[in-house]
Order: sequence, then C-alpha cells, then structure tokens
Amino acid sequence: MKKSAKVLSLFLAGAMIMSLSACGSKAPDTATSAPETTAAAEKTSEAPESTAEKTADGKQFKIGVLQLVQHAALDATNKGFIQALDDAGLNYTVDQQNASGDQPTCQTIASKLVNDKDDLILAIATPAAQAMAGATSDIPILVTAVTDPASSDLVESNDNPGGNVSGTSDLTPVKEQMSLLKKILPDAKTVGILFCSAESNSEIQAKMAKDAIEAEGMTAVEYTVSNSNEIQTVVTSMVGKVDALYAPTDNTIAAGMATVSMVANENGIPVICGEEGMVKAGGLATYGIDYYELGYLTGQQAVKILKEGADISKMPIEYLPSDKCKLTVNEETAKTLGIDVSNLK
Repeated sequence: MKKSAKVLSLFLAGAMIMSLSACGSKAPDTATSAPETTAAAEKTSEAPESTAEKTADGKQFKIGVLQLVQHAALDATNKGFIQALDDAGLNYTVDQQNASGDQPTCQTIASKLVNDKDDLILAIATPAAQAMAGATSDIPILVTAVTDPASSDLVESNDNPGGNVSGTSDLTPVKEQMSLLKKILPDAKTVGILFCSAESNSEIQAKMAKDAIEAEGMTAVEYTVSNSNEIQTVVTSMVGKVDALYAPTDNTIAAGMATVSMVANENGIPVICGEEGMVKAGGLATYGIDYYELGYLTGQQAVKILKEGADISKMPIEYLPSDKCKLTVNEETAKTLGIDVSNLK
C-alpha cells in the first residue's frame, strides 16, 4: 500500500511539472508583446503637433523640406504646402530645414534629407531644388518657387519631367508688371533690372523683363549683385541713371528688400516688384502670384504622390491660374515718392 502511494505521488509530481512547463512556453510571448504595445502607445503620444490625422491605412510619411532662405514669399509657400497636407488628412512628420541663403549649406542639408530616407522632399527656390535634385534620383522631389525647372536642368521638360522631380513654377506675369510700371510712371524712360547673377531663376526673368520693357518703349539696364552685401552699393549706383527699378522674384533681392527700398525711396526711385512680400517690405507695387496658393498647389501634388500613388515622372510642372494673381500697392511708399496710385483701384 505504501509503495503504491509512493508511485502515485511521483506520477502526480511529474504531471505538475509537465503542466508548469506547458504554461511556461506561452509566458515569453505575453511578456514580449506587452512592452511592444506600450512603446507603440508612447510613440503615438509623442507625435509632432503638425502631424495630421492618420490616413486610412495608418501609414505615417516622412517629409523633408529644404528652403533656401527665409523671406515672405518662400515662407508663405512653405505654409501653403503644409496646409494642403493637413487639409488632405495626411499622416506625416516634417523635417524643416533652412539654408539661410548659403549654397554649400543647401548641399549639406540635401545629403541629410537623403540619408534620412524621407518619403518625399520639398525644395523651395531654385538653388535648393538644384542641390536636392543632385543628391538623389530615387526619392520624389517636389520643387516650388522655381521660375523654369526645365531651364534650370531640374526636369527633362516642364510638360513631361521624366525623372524624380516635378512641382510648381512661380513664373510671374512680367509683361503685365511692365504694363503696370508704365501705367504708374508714364514718363519713365530708363528702367533698371536688379537681380542676383548667381540665380538662374532670375536671369530668365531679367531677360523677360528686358523684352517687356523695350516693348513698352523704354530702355532696360541690368544691375547685378553676387550676394546680399552688394545690394546697397549697387542700388546707390543707379541714382540719377534710372527712372524706375524692377526687382523680379529673386531670393537674394527679396531677402534684402529692406535695403533696396531704403536706398531707392530716399532717392526717388520707384520699385516695381516681382511679388507681394517685396512690396510690403517697401517696394511700390506689383501684379503677381500668391505664394501661399503656390505652396498649396504643390502640397496637393504631394498628396497625389503619397496617398494616391501618382507617378512623379509623368506629373507636369504646374502654374497658378491668372485669377490667383493680384495687384498689391504700398500706399505709404507711394506717398513718400509723391506718386498718385488712385487710378489703380
């Protein structure tokens, strides 16, 4: 009887060990999965405030932004782009980078964004776009605030880009701007064109402006700077030589517009500008595009690529319609110069 009891006891002990071993085989799965769930929750709670609501599939996109320099037009473009992403409900994080107008810095930032393996990159202004396009042929790149992407060697053609770059053009209505100049200053004979020689974007506009100025029966004279430090000297050199000044959507000039307007207004030289922000910084007037709307249009392209799988190589460069252009007049500057702009209203 004792021997049977001992055998039974050993049998029960073995069964208990086998049972514990079976439960133990599932314990690691439970212990492992719990921290993963917690980590995921923490990651979601730490998402940037700029991240929009999740898309249907929950995928979060990484977007890099390389902006050449900080000034009103490019800042507005950037804001419009982000707003379009938010309005589309895109789930994203954005890495905002600004090169402060320095080309080598553009190259450094471009390499960083490529190494970060972003899903899409926005390049704002021609030098930033050229740096970005030279850094990768794989990541989709949208450019904006670029006058002519094809002439800047960013795409094969504006109608059929053919690579990993597309976007929007900020081609301004130069002809209409020169007509505006003539309307405000009917007696003007000589017009200076001020731009940075390092920007291919500006050389294109300068050529267009020269043709438009001559078509209005006036004489065009080009004045160039190689960097912002030369602006005051070059504008001062125009005094007594020009009746008006035209400043296209040049990033160096736009960023230094306070200096341009200070010298020009003190010496009675009206400045017709390429865009609204330059007028607000002291220029006289413009008939130009809305850079916020330009950025918004670019953001809509980004949504098509990321959310709808659009092929960027077949996505034409887009332009703002004429109804997005508007007249902007700085009445304080007009008063300083003694110019009547009431007939423009």
